[in-house]
Amino acid sequence: MADPPSLFPDDDRYSALLNDLKQRIRTAQVRAALAVNRELVLLYWQIGREILQRQQAEGWGGKVIHRLAQDLKREFPDVKGFSRSNLMYMRAFAEAWPDDAIVQQAAGQIPWFHNCTLLDKVKDPEARRWYIQQTIENGWSRNVLVMQIESGLYDRQGGAVTNFARALPTPQSDLAQQLIKDPYNFDFLTIRKDARESELENALTYQIRNFLLELGMGFSFLGSQYPIEVSGKEYRLDLLFYHVHLHCYVVIDLKMGEFEPQHSGQMSFYVAAVDNLLRTDRDDPTIGIILCKSKDRTTVEYALQGSQQPIGVSSYKLRDNLPESLKQQLPTSEQLEMGLETAVQKLERQEEE
Repeated sequence: MADPPSLFPDDDRYSALLNDLKQRIRTAQVRAALAVNRELVLLYWQIGREILQRQQAEGWGGKVIHRLAQDLKREFPDVKGFSRSNLMYMRAFAEAWPDDAIVQQAAGQIPWFHNCTLLDKVKDPEARRWYIQQTIENGWSRNVLVMQIESGLYDRQGGAVTNFARALPTPQSDLAQQLIKDPYNFDFLTIRKDARESELENALTYQIRNFLLELGMGFSFLGSQYPIEVSGKEYRLDLLFYHVHLHCYVVIDLKMGEFEPQHSGQMSFYVAAVDNLLRTDRDDPTIGIILCKSKDRTTVEYALQGSQQPIGVSSYKLRDNLPESLKQQLPTSEQLEMGLETAVQKLERQEEE
């Protein structure tokens, strides 16, 4: 005789049900939040467009915005967003994006204050569109967006010297080219300008979260000083990554000085070794990136001409210990020495008295 059905499910089945419901609820919450954001941004665009069109048609000045702010806040006391400054942003937003299709397809996908940040900090429409798309793809917070804008990320994309067009099949060559920046911004590091390569590597590994953010979306960190063995001899890769969108290993070699032609030969060896030892049939060809303090473009181009391995060469910049404006306000070593001598002489006179 079969056991009667239990009034209570077993723990495993109940946990599976609960987890499924929680995931559905979270997904619905995200979709609802995105829908609300789109409607809000579209409303702000419509308000801004009306203000802009009326000012142009009626010849109204800026005082109308101040009056609208007062009247709208009086009519909707519990609704935030109708301050004079925000109405000014709405007007600027409508002026920057005259086509509502762009607002619904792109600008409406990011929060309103992200859009305000772009209005303040990015004047080129193409750059704005690019930052919007990157924000959507990477889920940048406003602080991260500001950091990427101030580091000039848009202008640094795809600027490295590479042989990808010749060494990689399309479309991987185009994707890989856009993957590499020039220069990389290592402002988050606090090492000396004359630090050794091992110090740079250790600092980047310690700050791996910031390093991955600077590298961009898709990099998965596999290790530093990653060992590979060729003919019984061990070699170590400075940094090894796997790129989940390109489906390939990425070897990064760090150089504290200027690029030298022999660096490309060493990287060719590393890339070939990874292709033979780590790469599987599911992986695309391994890419090598040489990060150096400086480079001469012609020297790099000549060095890469003979390489059959896909290699890119980029530079990086470290944070100055002090801003130039502050450096100019500080005393020189000679001034400090003179000041110390004066202080000593004054102290000696006081003791004599």
